[in-house]
Amino acid sequence: MLFLYNFIITIADLFLKIVALFSPKMKLFVSGRKKVFDTLSQKVNANDKTIWFHAASLGEYEQGLPVIEKIKEKYPAHKIVLTFFSPSGYEVRKNNAVADATVYLPIDTKKNAQKFLKLVHPEMAFFIKYEYWPNYLNELKKSNTPTYLISGIFRENQMFFKWYGQFYRNALNTFTYFFVQNEKSKKLLLELNHTNVAVSGDTRFDRVVSILEKDNTLDFIAEFKNNTTTIVIGSSWPKDEDLLVKYINSTTQKVKFIIAPHNIKNEQIQQLRNSIHKKTVLFSEKENKKLADFDVFIIDTIGILTKIYSYADIAYVGGGFGNPGIHNILEPATFGVPIVIGHNYSHFAEAIDLVNLEGCVSISNSNELTETFDCLLTNEIYRKKKGDICESFVKNNKGATSIILGEI
Repeated sequence: MLFLYNFIITIADLFLKIVALFSPKMKLFVSGRKKVFDTLSQKVNANDKTIWFHAASLGEYEQGLPVIEKIKEKYPAHKIVLTFFSPSGYEVRKNNAVADATVYLPIDTKKNAQKFLKLVHPEMAFFIKYEYWPNYLNELKKSNTPTYLISGIFRENQMFFKWYGQFYRNALNTFTYFFVQNEKSKKLLLELNHTNVAVSGDTRFDRVVSILEKDNTLDFIAEFKNNTTTIVIGSSWPKDEDLLVKYINSTTQKVKFIIAPHNIKNEQIQQLRNSIHKKTVLFSEKENKKLADFDVFIIDTIGILTKIYSYADIAYVGGGFGNPGIHNILEPATFGVPIVIGHNYSHFAEAIDLVNLEGCVSISNSNELTETFDCLLTNEIYRKKKGDICESFVKNNKGATSIILGEI
């Protein structure tokens, strides 16, 4: 089976190089991997002590960051090597301050895995949430490198738990320890006779709690808000925006809107702006503008949404009308902000919990969105109650990082 897997991976690698000729994102995926080994040769010496963290994309990086930071504190003499699979993770965090070397993960061929691990020679390896690359895991096992899964989550529909999933079940045998988010994940692993598992919870709670300790001030947002009730729309997609723009254009409530779209390509930003009938300003043109005079602020940049949530009275988190689903709801929750999302959230444990606790409201159509926003805007007690539920939920679920560090 491994032979077949390696054959498929080799063919896929060739196919991706062809696709890269026509896709800008895939071009980053392919070209970004060309200098990985040269970069590692320059930044990691043979006598360095190293620890390797792998994140699929940006969300997994944010999830693993509390552990990376604590490991760095505990092992200050070690170099941290951080890898990403996706361009959307690497391109945003390639200049992070926590890792000594940040690179794309080379495609999972046996040759790449051997060369990568020879250069990095990690004393420990951490995979964040998911991504089980058989060749890397097998080589880690051969070298007796302690390998951990952190903030892991397992579901019955995954291949590990299917009758035909033996090949992927073998990949799980390479892990030294599993730190999973919930009891259901632990139960599924126990059914496969993995007793090396602990329910640590989700490290993202530790991540978002730490945000409160930072300076989240943005003077231009305060100027725009101007002490007016404000709805912050984070990581929105076109399907979200279809409903939201309809509400923005029709509402008579005294409210301002900040929109931080998931995609900030100029064409889509202009399309969004043109669809809004109220006075709108872009982040890229905010200089020399009296921001308090505007009703809608479109954030056509990245990296500041978390701070913006601190100014929200209500948050709408996008992605819930498409696949794979909603974006990070814990960031607004940690600021005690009530949250509205679309209906596609079944794969997100924190969203399920917050909806059940009634701190988060799920909507399916334009009428439900209007009803929910109007209720939150006109009933301050109702709004505060939901915000308090969100804040308490985050505080009550922190501590995963301590459990992981304690076991290691």
